Amino acid sequence: MAKGERKKLTSKAITDKTSLESSEALRRVQGAVLALVVIATVGVLGYMMFEGWSFLDALYMTVITLTTVGYKEVRELDTSGQLWTMALLITGVGTLFYAAVSFVELVVEGTVRGYFARRRMDATINKLSGHYILCGYGRVGRQVAQEFSDDGVPFVVVDQDPKKVEECLEKAYPALLGEASEDTTLEEAGIRRAYGLVATVNSDADNVFVVLSARKINPSLHIVARASSDEAASKLEIAGADRTLSPYAVGGRRLASLATHPHIVDFLDIVTHGEEGIEFRLEEFRVPKDSAVADYTIGELRIGEKTGAIVLAIRTRDGKFDTTPSANDRLQAGDTLIVLGSREQITRLEALMHGDRR
Repeated sequence: MAKGERKKLTSKAITDKTSLESSEALRRVQGAVLALVVIATVGVLGYMMFEGWSFLDALYMTVITLTTVGYKEVRELDTSGQLWTMALLITGVGTLFYAAVSFVELVVEGTVRGYFARRRMDATINKLSGHYILCGYGRVGRQVAQEFSDDGVPFVVVDQDPKKVEECLEKAYPALLGEASEDTTLEEAGIRRAYGLVATVNSDADNVFVVLSARKINPSLHIVARASSDEAASKLEIAGADRTLSPYAVGGRRLASLATHPHIVDFLDIVTHGEEGIEFRLEEFRVPKDSAVADYTIGELRIGEKTGAIVLAIRTRDGKFDTTPSANDRLQAGDTLIVLGSREQITRLEALMHGDRR
Protein backbone atom coordinates (compact mmCIF):
# COMPACT_ATOMS: atom_id res chain seq x y z
CA MET A 1 0.00 0.00 0.00
CA ALA A 2 1.23 3.48 -0.81
CA LYS A 3 2.37 5.58 2.14
CA GLY A 4 -0.54 7.98 1.74
CA GLU A 5 -3.02 5.10 1.67
CA ARG A 6 -1.49 3.40 4.72
CA LYS A 7 -1.87 6.55 6.79
CA LYS A 8 -5.63 6.59 6.22
CA LEU A 9 -7.24 4.74 9.09
CA THR A 10 -10.64 3.12 9.21
CA SER A 11 -13.46 4.62 11.24
CA LYS A 12 -13.51 2.20 14.14
CA ALA A 13 -9.73 2.28 14.46
CA ILE A 14 -9.76 6.06 14.62
CA THR A 15 -12.54 5.97 17.21
CA ASP A 16 -10.49 3.58 19.31
CA LYS A 17 -7.43 5.78 19.01
CA THR A 18 -9.49 8.83 19.98
CA SER A 19 -10.69 7.09 23.13
CA LEU A 20 -7.09 6.24 24.03
CA GLU A 21 -6.08 9.86 23.58
CA SER A 22 -9.04 10.97 25.73
CA SER A 23 -7.94 8.71 28.60
CA GLU A 24 -5.43 11.36 29.66
CA ALA A 25 -8.22 13.93 30.07
CA LEU A 26 -10.25 11.34 31.98
CA ARG A 27 -7.35 10.79 34.38
CA ARG A 28 -7.14 14.53 34.96
CA VAL A 29 -10.85 14.67 35.79
CA GLN A 30 -10.54 11.74 38.19
CA GLY A 31 -7.56 13.35 39.92
CA ALA A 32 -9.35 16.69 40.26
CA VAL A 33 -12.52 15.06 41.67
CA LEU A 34 -10.44 13.11 44.18
CA ALA A 35 -8.65 16.28 45.26
CA LEU A 36 -12.00 18.07 45.58
CA VAL A 37 -13.36 15.31 47.84
CA VAL A 38 -10.27 15.52 50.03
CA ILE A 39 -10.49 19.32 50.27
CA ALA A 40 -14.21 19.17 51.14
CA THR A 41 -13.57 16.57 53.83
CA VAL A 42 -10.74 18.61 55.32
CA GLY A 43 -12.92 21.74 55.11
CA VAL A 44 -15.74 20.12 57.10
CA LEU A 45 -13.33 18.85 59.74
CA GLY A 46 -11.72 22.30 59.98
CA TYR A 47 -15.00 24.11 60.69
CA MET A 48 -15.95 21.47 63.25
CA MET A 49 -12.60 21.79 64.99
CA PHE A 50 -11.95 25.57 64.81
CA GLU A 51 -15.54 26.81 65.18
CA GLY A 52 -17.08 23.95 67.08
CA TRP A 53 -19.94 23.62 64.59
CA SER A 54 -22.09 20.58 63.96
CA PHE A 55 -21.40 18.33 61.00
CA LEU A 56 -24.36 19.66 59.01
CA ASP A 57 -23.40 23.32 59.58
CA ALA A 58 -19.76 22.60 58.69
CA LEU A 59 -20.81 20.71 55.52
CA TYR A 60 -23.17 23.52 54.45
CA MET A 61 -20.48 26.17 54.97
CA THR A 62 -17.93 24.11 53.03
CA VAL A 63 -20.30 23.63 50.07
CA ILE A 64 -21.29 27.31 49.76
CA THR A 65 -17.63 28.28 50.04
CA LEU A 66 -16.42 25.90 47.33
CA THR A 67 -19.27 26.78 44.97
CA THR A 68 -18.91 30.54 45.63
CA VAL A 69 -22.69 31.04 45.78
CA GLY A 70 -22.29 34.05 48.10
CA TYR A 71 -24.73 33.05 50.85
CA LYS A 72 -24.33 34.48 54.34
CA GLU A 73 -22.17 32.52 56.76
CA VAL A 74 -23.95 30.01 58.94
CA ARG A 75 -22.65 31.80 62.03
CA GLU A 76 -20.27 34.65 62.77
CA LEU A 77 -16.68 33.60 62.07
CA ASP A 78 -13.79 34.38 64.36
CA THR A 79 -10.25 34.97 63.08
CA SER A 80 -9.40 31.27 62.76
CA GLY A 81 -12.66 30.65 60.87
CA GLN A 82 -11.99 33.51 58.47
CA LEU A 83 -8.47 32.28 57.76
CA TRP A 84 -9.79 28.76 57.23
CA THR A 85 -12.46 30.01 54.81
CA MET A 86 -9.87 31.93 52.77
CA ALA A 87 -7.63 28.87 52.56
CA LEU A 88 -10.61 26.79 51.49
CA LEU A 89 -11.52 29.31 48.80
CA ILE A 90 -8.01 29.45 47.37
CA THR A 91 -7.49 25.70 47.17
CA GLY A 92 -11.02 24.41 46.67
CA VAL A 93 -12.37 26.84 44.07
CA GLY A 94 -9.31 26.41 41.85
CA THR A 95 -9.61 22.65 42.04
CA LEU A 96 -13.34 22.80 41.26
CA PHE A 97 -12.76 24.95 38.16
CA TYR A 98 -9.95 22.64 37.02
CA ALA A 99 -12.25 19.61 37.32
CA ALA A 100 -15.02 21.39 35.39
CA VAL A 101 -12.70 22.46 32.58
CA SER A 102 -11.20 18.96 32.30
CA PHE A 103 -14.66 17.41 32.17
CA VAL A 104 -15.79 19.76 29.40
CA GLU A 105 -12.59 19.02 27.48
CA LEU A 106 -13.17 15.28 27.84
CA VAL A 107 -16.76 15.41 26.60
CA VAL A 108 -16.56 18.06 23.90
CA GLU A 109 -13.13 17.35 22.45
CA GLY A 110 -13.59 13.58 22.42
CA THR A 111 -17.04 13.77 20.86
CA VAL A 112 -16.15 16.32 18.20
CA ARG A 113 -12.86 14.66 17.30
CA GLY A 114 -14.47 11.23 17.11
CA TYR A 115 -17.30 12.53 14.93
CA PHE A 116 -15.07 14.16 12.33
CA ALA A 117 -12.62 11.24 12.41
CA ARG A 118 -15.46 8.83 11.62
CA ARG A 119 -16.65 11.05 8.80
CA ARG A 120 -13.16 11.19 7.26
CA MET A 121 -12.57 7.48 7.60
CA ASP A 122 -15.99 6.52 6.25
CA ALA A 123 -15.09 8.45 3.10
CA THR A 124 -11.69 6.71 2.97
CA ILE A 125 -13.19 3.23 3.30
CA ASN A 126 -15.65 3.95 0.50
CA LYS A 127 -12.70 4.72 -1.80
CA LEU A 128 -10.90 1.44 -1.12
CA SER A 129 -11.21 -1.13 -3.89
CA GLY A 130 -9.27 -4.23 -4.87
CA HIS A 131 -7.74 -4.44 -1.40
CA TYR A 132 -7.17 -7.35 0.99
CA ILE A 133 -8.83 -7.90 4.36
CA LEU A 134 -6.47 -9.41 6.92
CA CYS A 135 -8.48 -11.08 9.70
CA GLY A 136 -6.37 -11.62 12.81
CA TYR A 137 -3.19 -9.83 13.84
CA GLY A 138 -1.35 -12.56 15.68
CA ARG A 139 2.10 -13.96 14.93
CA VAL A 140 1.13 -15.01 11.40
CA GLY A 141 -0.99 -11.92 10.77
CA ARG A 142 1.87 -9.58 11.71
CA GLN A 143 4.09 -11.18 9.10
CA VAL A 144 1.37 -11.02 6.45
CA ALA A 145 0.79 -7.33 7.20
CA GLN A 146 4.52 -6.64 6.95
CA GLU A 147 4.72 -8.39 3.57
CA PHE A 148 1.68 -6.49 2.29
CA SER A 149 3.17 -3.22 3.46
CA ASP A 150 6.58 -3.92 1.88
CA ASP A 151 4.97 -4.92 -1.44
CA GLY A 152 2.61 -1.92 -1.54
CA VAL A 153 -0.52 -4.09 -1.36
CA PRO A 154 -3.62 -2.24 -0.04
CA PHE A 155 -5.08 -4.00 3.01
CA VAL A 156 -7.19 -3.55 6.14
CA VAL A 157 -6.51 -5.38 9.41
CA VAL A 158 -9.51 -6.67 11.39
CA ASP A 159 -8.97 -7.73 15.02
CA GLN A 160 -11.08 -7.74 18.19
CA ASP A 161 -8.16 -6.88 20.51
CA PRO A 162 -7.85 -3.09 21.06
CA LYS A 163 -4.15 -3.43 21.90
CA LYS A 164 -3.44 -5.10 18.56
CA VAL A 165 -5.44 -2.46 16.74
CA GLU A 166 -3.41 0.22 18.49
CA GLU A 167 -0.22 -1.58 17.44
CA CYS A 168 -1.41 -1.47 13.83
CA LEU A 169 -2.09 2.26 14.11
CA GLU A 170 1.42 2.85 15.43
CA LYS A 171 2.77 1.10 12.31
CA ALA A 172 0.44 3.15 10.06
CA TYR A 173 -1.57 0.06 9.11
CA PRO A 174 -5.30 0.66 8.54
CA ALA A 175 -7.09 -1.34 11.23
CA LEU A 176 -10.65 -2.13 12.21
CA LEU A 177 -11.75 -3.09 15.73
CA GLY A 178 -14.34 -5.85 15.61
CA GLU A 179 -15.15 -9.54 15.23
CA ALA A 180 -14.00 -10.71 11.79
CA SER A 181 -16.76 -13.32 11.49
CA GLU A 182 -19.53 -10.74 11.80
CA ASP A 183 -21.10 -9.52 8.57
CA THR A 184 -21.27 -5.89 9.74
CA THR A 185 -17.53 -5.83 10.45
CA LEU A 186 -16.68 -7.29 7.06
CA GLU A 187 -19.02 -4.81 5.39
CA GLU A 188 -17.22 -1.94 7.12
CA ALA A 189 -13.92 -3.34 5.84
CA GLY A 190 -15.27 -3.09 2.27
CA ILE A 191 -15.55 -6.80 1.56
CA ARG A 192 -17.80 -6.30 -1.48
CA ARG A 193 -15.06 -4.22 -3.14
CA ALA A 194 -12.13 -6.30 -1.86
CA TYR A 195 -10.04 -8.60 -4.03
CA GLY A 196 -9.10 -11.08 -1.34
CA LEU A 197 -9.24 -12.07 2.32
CA VAL A 198 -6.58 -13.67 4.52
CA ALA A 199 -7.88 -15.50 7.61
CA THR A 200 -5.14 -15.78 10.22
CA VAL A 201 -7.18 -16.01 13.43
CA ASN A 202 -5.52 -18.34 15.96
CA SER A 203 -8.51 -20.67 16.19
CA ASP A 204 -9.39 -22.98 13.30
CA ALA A 205 -13.07 -22.80 14.26
CA ASP A 206 -12.98 -18.99 14.13
CA ASN A 207 -11.28 -19.14 10.74
CA VAL A 208 -14.04 -21.39 9.43
CA PHE A 209 -16.67 -18.85 10.54
CA VAL A 210 -14.67 -16.02 8.96
CA VAL A 211 -14.44 -17.89 5.64
CA LEU A 212 -18.14 -18.78 5.69
CA SER A 213 -19.17 -15.19 6.36
CA ALA A 214 -16.83 -13.77 3.73
CA ARG A 215 -17.85 -16.26 1.05
CA LYS A 216 -21.54 -15.60 1.70
CA ILE A 217 -21.12 -11.84 1.23
CA ASN A 218 -18.70 -11.93 -1.73
CA PRO A 219 -18.75 -15.23 -3.69
CA SER A 220 -15.94 -14.06 -6.02
CA LEU A 221 -13.54 -13.19 -3.19
CA HIS A 222 -10.12 -14.89 -3.22
CA ILE A 223 -9.78 -16.39 0.27
CA VAL A 224 -6.59 -17.75 1.84
CA ALA A 225 -6.83 -19.27 5.32
CA ARG A 226 -4.43 -20.43 8.00
CA ALA A 227 -4.90 -24.03 9.14
CA SER A 228 -3.21 -25.88 12.00
CA SER A 229 -3.77 -29.37 10.53
CA ASP A 230 -4.80 -31.22 7.38
CA GLU A 231 -8.23 -31.87 8.88
CA ALA A 232 -8.74 -28.18 9.55
CA ALA A 233 -7.53 -27.36 6.03
CA SER A 234 -10.16 -29.63 4.46
CA LYS A 235 -12.92 -28.02 6.56
CA LEU A 236 -11.76 -24.55 5.55
CA GLU A 237 -11.84 -25.56 1.88
CA ILE A 238 -15.39 -26.89 2.33
CA ALA A 239 -16.32 -23.59 3.97
CA GLY A 240 -15.11 -21.72 0.89
CA ALA A 241 -11.37 -21.08 1.19
CA ASP A 242 -9.52 -21.08 -2.14
CA ARG A 243 -6.18 -21.88 -0.53
CA THR A 244 -5.13 -23.10 2.92
CA LEU A 245 -1.74 -23.10 4.53
CA SER A 246 -0.28 -24.62 7.68
CA PRO A 247 2.49 -22.44 9.17
CA TYR A 248 3.92 -25.51 10.89
CA ALA A 249 4.18 -27.53 7.67
CA VAL A 250 5.66 -24.59 5.77
CA GLY A 251 8.11 -23.90 8.58
CA GLY A 252 9.20 -27.53 8.63
CA ARG A 253 9.77 -27.65 4.87
CA ARG A 254 11.70 -24.41 4.97
CA LEU A 255 13.93 -25.63 7.80
CA ALA A 256 14.66 -28.81 5.84
CA SER A 257 15.46 -26.79 2.71
CA LEU A 258 17.74 -24.44 4.65
CA ALA A 259 19.61 -27.47 5.95
CA THR A 260 19.99 -29.21 2.57
CA HIS A 261 19.75 -26.44 -0.06
CA PRO A 262 20.51 -23.12 1.68
CA HIS A 263 21.67 -21.26 -1.46
CA ILE A 264 18.53 -22.17 -3.40
CA VAL A 265 16.38 -20.86 -0.54
CA ASP A 266 18.39 -17.63 -0.45
CA PHE A 267 17.98 -17.18 -4.22
CA LEU A 268 14.23 -17.78 -4.07
CA ASP A 269 13.88 -15.32 -1.21
CA ILE A 270 15.67 -12.68 -3.23
CA VAL A 271 13.71 -13.09 -6.45
CA THR A 272 10.31 -13.52 -4.80
CA HIS A 273 10.65 -10.56 -2.46
CA GLY A 274 12.45 -8.25 -4.86
CA GLU A 275 15.00 -6.99 -2.34
CA GLU A 276 16.38 -3.52 -2.94
CA GLY A 277 19.50 -3.56 -5.06
CA ILE A 278 18.60 -6.89 -6.71
CA GLU A 279 17.88 -6.56 -10.44
CA PHE A 280 15.65 -9.57 -11.06
CA ARG A 281 12.45 -10.71 -9.38
CA LEU A 282 9.63 -13.21 -9.88
CA GLU A 283 6.17 -11.98 -10.82
CA GLU A 284 2.91 -13.53 -11.99
CA PHE A 285 0.53 -12.14 -14.62
CA ARG A 286 -2.96 -13.36 -15.34
CA VAL A 287 -4.15 -13.07 -18.94
CA PRO A 288 -7.44 -11.11 -18.76
CA LYS A 289 -10.43 -11.98 -20.91
CA ASP A 290 -10.08 -8.92 -23.12
CA SER A 291 -6.27 -9.05 -23.32
CA ALA A 292 -4.63 -8.40 -26.69
CA VAL A 293 -2.23 -11.32 -26.09
CA ALA A 294 -4.93 -13.98 -25.76
CA ASP A 295 -4.94 -16.67 -28.48
CA TYR A 296 -1.36 -15.81 -29.52
CA THR A 297 1.71 -18.00 -28.99
CA ILE A 298 4.72 -16.85 -26.99
CA GLY A 299 6.72 -16.84 -30.22
CA GLU A 300 4.17 -14.67 -32.04
CA LEU A 301 4.13 -12.19 -29.18
CA ARG A 302 7.96 -12.14 -28.98
CA ILE A 303 7.75 -11.63 -25.24
CA GLY A 304 11.46 -12.12 -24.64
CA GLU A 305 12.44 -9.81 -27.50
CA LYS A 306 9.96 -7.03 -26.65
CA THR A 307 10.19 -7.07 -22.85
CA GLY A 308 13.35 -8.94 -21.92
CA ALA A 309 11.42 -10.94 -19.30
CA ILE A 310 11.74 -14.74 -19.20
CA VAL A 311 8.59 -16.89 -19.01
CA LEU A 312 9.45 -19.64 -16.53
CA ALA A 313 6.07 -21.38 -16.32
CA ILE A 314 2.42 -21.16 -17.36
CA ARG A 315 -0.47 -22.13 -15.14
CA THR A 316 -3.37 -22.90 -17.44
CA ARG A 317 -6.93 -21.95 -16.59
CA ASP A 318 -7.72 -25.57 -15.67
CA GLY A 319 -5.05 -25.44 -12.92
CA LYS A 320 -2.22 -27.38 -14.62
CA PHE A 321 1.36 -26.11 -14.70
CA ASP A 322 3.57 -26.09 -17.79
CA THR A 323 7.08 -25.76 -16.34
CA THR A 324 8.84 -25.85 -19.72
CA PRO A 325 6.95 -23.35 -21.92
CA SER A 326 8.10 -23.01 -25.53
CA ALA A 327 7.57 -20.45 -28.29
CA ASN A 328 4.74 -22.59 -29.66
CA ASP A 329 2.63 -22.49 -26.49
CA ARG A 330 -0.55 -20.50 -27.04
CA LEU A 331 -1.84 -18.20 -24.30
CA GLN A 332 -5.50 -18.33 -23.35
CA ALA A 333 -7.63 -15.97 -21.30
CA GLY A 334 -7.38 -17.07 -17.68
CA ASP A 335 -3.81 -18.42 -17.96
CA THR A 336 -1.20 -17.16 -15.50
CA LEU A 337 2.40 -16.48 -16.50
CA ILE A 338 5.26 -16.90 -14.02
CA VAL A 339 8.04 -14.63 -15.25
CA LEU A 340 11.52 -13.53 -14.18
CA GLY A 341 12.82 -10.08 -15.01
CA SER A 342 13.98 -6.68 -13.84
CA ARG A 343 11.55 -3.98 -12.74
CA GLU A 344 11.68 -2.33 -16.18
CA GLN A 345 11.15 -5.64 -17.98
CA ILE A 346 8.20 -6.48 -15.73
CA THR A 347 6.70 -3.07 -16.48
CA ARG A 348 7.03 -3.63 -20.24
CA LEU A 349 5.42 -7.07 -19.93
CA GLU A 350 2.55 -5.59 -17.94
CA ALA A 351 1.98 -3.06 -20.72
CA LEU A 352 2.03 -5.87 -23.29
CA MET A 353 -0.54 -7.85 -21.30
CA HIS A 354 -2.88 -4.86 -21.31
CA GLY A 355 -2.78 -4.29 -25.05
CA ASP A 356 0.44 -2.45 -25.95
CA ARG A 357 1.81 -4.70 -28.74
CA ARG A 358 4.70 -2.40 -29.64
